[in-house]
Amino acid sequence: MTIEGFFGKYKFLSNMYLCIVKIDDLTYRSSEHAFHSRKATNKRDRLYIRSAPTPFIAKQRGNMIKCRPDWKNIRVDEMYKVVEAKFTQNRVLTLKLLATGNELLVEGNYWKDIFWGVYNGKGENWLGKILMEVRLKLRTMES
Repeated sequence: MTIEGFFGKYKFLSNMYLCIVKIDDLTYRSSEHAFHSRKATNKRDRLYIRSAPTPFIAKQRGNMIKCRPDWKNIRVDEMYKVVEAKFTQNRVLTLKLLATGNELLVEGNYWKDIFWGVYNGKGENWLGKILMEVRLKLRTMES
């Protein structure tokens, strides 16, 4: 079976889900905040993203700043760090992710993101792949 689209019961899989995430001694309101902050080249831009009132605004701000020159090469690794932090630091989310069993996790979306997700059956689904990787790691840690 496949979980396609991180909405409703599966909203917690989305980076837009509000939960505290700590990375590099900084606390963020969501994994979306944390992820977009990782692309900043300076403290001012990082704070600008980190202080966004919602994950959606954090994403908008992250898309407006100048990114690290190596961002395209490291963004998947950075997303892994953020997603891993989200699910290892929040026990309720750990259990929810583990409860997805062996389901294929697909970040199906309507905003045409074919890198992190899948739109109209096309896409690389990197967020889904990372979630499944983190789930496997958590399962190993739990046993």
